[in-house]
Amino acid sequence: MAGALVGGAFLSGFINVVFDRFLTTDSVNLVLGKKLGPDLVERLKISLLAAEAMVDDAEYKQLGDERVREWFNSLKDAVYNTDDLLDDVHTKAATKKKVLSFLPSFFLNRFRKTVDKMERVVRRIEFLEKQKDFLGLEKNTKDNNLSSSSSSWRASTSLVEGNIYGRKDDQEALTKIINDNSESQLSVIPIVGMGGVGKTTLAKLVYNNREGFDYKVWVCISEIFDVVEITRKTIEEITKSTCTLGSLNLLQLKLKEILSEKKFFIVLDDVWSDDVDIWKKFITPFHCGAKGSTILLTTRIQEVASIVQTFPSYFLNELSEDYCWLLFADNACFPESNGNSTLEEIGRKIVKKCKGLPLAVETLGRLLRGKDDVKEWNAVLTSDIWEFSMKNSKIVPALFISYHQLPDYLKRCFVYCSLYPKDYCFNKDELILLWMAEDLLRPPRRGESLEDVGYECFEELVSRLFFKKDLYSCYKMHDLLHDLAVFLAGDFYCRLEEHGEAKGVTTLTRHLSYKSISENLDLIIQVKSLRTFLRCSVFDLISDIDDVIICILISKMKYLRVLSFVWSPKLDVLPDSIGKLIHLHYLNLSGTNVKTLPESLCNLYNLQTLILFRCKRLTKFPRVMHNLVNLQHLDLRETSLNEMPGGLSKLKHLRILDYFIVGKHEDNGIRELGGLSNLRGSFDIKKLENIVDAEEAKDARMMNKIHISELWLEWSPVDDMISNTQTERDILNSLQPHNGLKALTIWGYKGRVFPDWLGHSSYNIMTSVSLICCNNCCMLPSLGQLPSLKSLHIQSFGQLKSVGIEFYKNEGDHDLLPTAAFPSLETLEFHDMPCWELWHSPDSETFPQLKKLLIRDCPMLKGDMLIHILLRMISFSKVCKLKIREDRGSSSHEMVIDGETLSIIASESVVESAFNSMSINHLTCLQEMQISSCSSVVSFPGNYLPKSLKKLEIWSCRKLEFPQQQQKHDLEELQIVYSCDSLTSFSLDAFPFLKTLWILDCKNLESVSMSEPPHTALESLSIDGCPEFVSFPGEGLAAPNLTYLSVSFCNKLEALPSLMNTLLPNLDSLDLLCCPNICKLPEGGLLPNLKSLTVGGCEQQVRDLSWMGKLDTLTHLTINGNCCENVKSYPELGLLPHLPSLTTLEISWFNNLETFECNQLLHLTSLQQLHILYCQKLENMAGEKLPSSLSLLKFYCCPLLGEHCKNKHQRIWPKIAHIPTIIVDEKQIDFSPGSL
Repeated sequence: MAGALVGGAFLSGFINVVFDRFLTTDSVNLVLGKKLGPDLVERLKISLLAAEAMVDDAEYKQLGDERVREWFNSLKDAVYNTDDLLDDVHTKAATKKKVLSFLPSFFLNRFRKTVDKMERVVRRIEFLEKQKDFLGLEKNTKDNNLSSSSSSWRASTSLVEGNIYGRKDDQEALTKIINDNSESQLSVIPIVGMGGVGKTTLAKLVYNNREGFDYKVWVCISEIFDVVEITRKTIEEITKSTCTLGSLNLLQLKLKEILSEKKFFIVLDDVWSDDVDIWKKFITPFHCGAKGSTILLTTRIQEVASIVQTFPSYFLNELSEDYCWLLFADNACFPESNGNSTLEEIGRKIVKKCKGLPLAVETLGRLLRGKDDVKEWNAVLTSDIWEFSMKNSKIVPALFISYHQLPDYLKRCFVYCSLYPKDYCFNKDELILLWMAEDLLRPPRRGESLEDVGYECFEELVSRLFFKKDLYSCYKMHDLLHDLAVFLAGDFYCRLEEHGEAKGVTTLTRHLSYKSISENLDLIIQVKSLRTFLRCSVFDLISDIDDVIICILISKMKYLRVLSFVWSPKLDVLPDSIGKLIHLHYLNLSGTNVKTLPESLCNLYNLQTLILFRCKRLTKFPRVMHNLVNLQHLDLRETSLNEMPGGLSKLKHLRILDYFIVGKHEDNGIRELGGLSNLRGSFDIKKLENIVDAEEAKDARMMNKIHISELWLEWSPVDDMISNTQTERDILNSLQPHNGLKALTIWGYKGRVFPDWLGHSSYNIMTSVSLICCNNCCMLPSLGQLPSLKSLHIQSFGQLKSVGIEFYKNEGDHDLLPTAAFPSLETLEFHDMPCWELWHSPDSETFPQLKKLLIRDCPMLKGDMLIHILLRMISFSKVCKLKIREDRGSSSHEMVIDGETLSIIASESVVESAFNSMSINHLTCLQEMQISSCSSVVSFPGNYLPKSLKKLEIWSCRKLEFPQQQQKHDLEELQIVYSCDSLTSFSLDAFPFLKTLWILDCKNLESVSMSEPPHTALESLSIDGCPEFVSFPGEGLAAPNLTYLSVSFCNKLEALPSLMNTLLPNLDSLDLLCCPNICKLPEGGLLPNLKSLTVGGCEQQVRDLSWMGKLDTLTHLTINGNCCENVKSYPELGLLPHLPSLTTLEISWFNNLETFECNQLLHLTSLQQLHILYCQKLENMAGEKLPSSLSLLKFYCCPLLGEHCKNKHQRIWPKIAHIPTIIVDEKQIDFSPGSL
């Protein structure tokens, strides 16, 4: 019951818990009350009740009064000690036989010291209670303090204060939601976000920009949702006069009269109540308004939003860092220009610290308003936000009120999270087990388990936005909320960072988390009353704990409730002294190398959770594991146990047991499962071959384990030849689970036929079935009538030859409804079925939802049977994108529909059949098609393309004949890559809407033709690696909207398209590579508006660029030196023409280049960037220096010259030192004097 004692929340809940659990326990009363101290229990009750009355006031006043905080800490410490002592008595008494009947003298003497300690604790609490007047503490002021102090800043109005940054998109999105619902009678739209994120500000923006309403009303609510008062306020806002009506009935009749047939826009700001009845009562008169009436509501609690909303909530996220900086600068009066750069650097760090909360940014900005002292700014940066006074900070009460409104047990759970670092990814299940172990949760109600309570608490914290779920289903806490948890935790919680000093460890510390401890071990072991020794589960850091350290720790920490040594590979022996930790509730040994567990472990009467995840060397349990009678969670994942210990059926509270290994002895056989009726979640039963007969299997009572959601039944992979397959069937029949099962896996079943329960329609929520390594089975079970089945995996049925009608329907199931077989199935997989030949076609209604069909290593199955299923899949889907790829030499087939995309990966025969079978009638919506590696496909069906097709990609299909080009197609993008060897000419006339054409390595392509110019759609054209290509259209390439043209590795091409300067007016990018016969400009010259040019791959071209002519608009020039083996110095004298607009020059792939001529660039007066890439032998720079206009010089894969630059070589550095940025292999050169 650790956590129930800490802080205001803990102390408030402590009294009832102590009285219920301890002070009413006969054994404790007997020891502490009746024998050794008749008034002690009564004094303890009175003193705790008196102190508790001050707790709520003290919890709030500690924020600004250090004396109160010290008093608070002393009270916490005393209560912790009380709990330890009572728990000690309770535990020892519970483990002694007949303790309730009599107590021998030696047993009473053992507790005499405990009573003496309790006497001292009671006196201490009584002393603290008497200090209340001196500290000004008052009774029962839980809500009054915070409400009175914060009422001024929490009372909102509709007026917008100051400048608003970064909420324009949110305002527009919310406005759109309101406008889209203008035809609704009444729209209630919540804005949900954490405290200080700007919900009220956004509501103001929307409110002040709404027009066309008869009434606009702003009402501030806060914690108490008083229907009478809020209704009165609403009437007064509308009438602009005082309302004196007294009863709710009169008020609501008046409001209904006012709003009748009127269109209104009402903001309810800062709503906290999640009472459904109160909301229904309040909202009644608002339904009489006109269409388009809207209530906009702001809240921090998702549960509130879910109750009131008529449309999905609008979740307001944190503000971006850039906008936060603008807000900060505005509030700090920091000038937009000519501001102090040092202050700006500090200011931006302060902004980063606020993590997107505008209220925090505004608060800290105003604290620094008009201040220009660096020390003051640094003080704000390094201070904890909770150190600022309530008077100077809005963010402190804004976040504290969220905490203050939590139930006491949720406060305890929240503060516990301070043990974790910022940005930690919280695992829900892990955290709940820890809350249970620390006794932080409220008591379960009838029918609830403690774990159920934990899940409810976690979800409530999520609803109140203390946790936020990210894209990876990971829960995180905002940094400022984490800071609040750390502040509230005080000295009682401590987190040791890696290699950090243990300065936070004090004698008050009760809860400690760590990454490594060896440096601080001496200090840690001084803390005698530590309850939590927790290692946060991090995989990237190995713990330094070993066998010696653990012995020291266990000997010093006798009050531990939580002990975690996760990922401590040096730990391979758990000492016998572990059995002395009688208070221990939680033990986590994940990732350690322990081989066995000591027998003394079974002395831990209070142990609830034992986690052995990835203890891969663990092979054996203690003999008397059954003594752990309070064990609820036993994590055995990835362990190497050979058998289970005897007597597990005695662990009646066990809820999580990952697997059970059926033993050959009576005390560890299948019957032991009979007593474990509380098992839940995923459960595996292994070595089922050790079950003798069906009667023994029946004693496992699997039907009674109604909380198991996933079941795995496994026989060991021994010889499949058995004497009696009927016995196997009877055993499986006796292991029938309850019909609430969601997933079932059967592995290694030795029978020939499955029992009738498998596939029975009564299993109506089962979504997944896997049947694996059932090599004796000659037929599949009837699974077609499982109404919710989404995934079916069948693998390694060595004798199965046929899948027949029995697969779809069991005639003996009298509960069958007349529905299609497999009505919900989305994924169907068959693997390793060597004898499977026949798949009888089901009726036309089967598999209506099938999205994925995967067949692997089924060599005997005929392809035409798969095509029938494929066409069935298509008929139920809207396929807009088709991908076909051939998996050569394989007997695997995969057909997947993902949304509107159909992907087929299959053998040659199946691909050919699929390609030929898919007529236009089947794919009426097809817009994109990808065909790759299809050696067997030779032509399109009907030799033409689907009319709806917009994009076609053909890769590595050499034999494929391109469709006829006599008729016109609607294609907009076409890629022919390593394909269509029979294609000799491509007609642009057949594709009047084509925007992008890329043809690569089309071996026999000779020309691109056009007889109906101009082609106005074409924007990009690439002809690459076509050795036979010789010509463009004879009259020129008339494509007025073409912006990019690439021609490369076309050895026979002698000329670029003619009249480019007039027919291609918008061409701004040209690539011309490795076309050795093009050494002159086309008729009319190059384009006057060309901006980017790439040339090279031909020595004659790169040695003399005068053929390029006048290129006044060129800004980017790339010269590729591929195949220019004789070029050793570059650029040569007079090589580069006058290029007045050139800003970027790239020189690359000159394999033998040794010297770069700097002076040849001096006439390029606009040059800003020079990139030299992949010149392995380049090591010298000749000439005076590079142009002074350069701002960036970049070398990549030029090892010799790059090294000279990094070393600032005296021959090189003077030529480039004037350039502001020099980058060598993606790393910038340091210009500082000491960088050498």
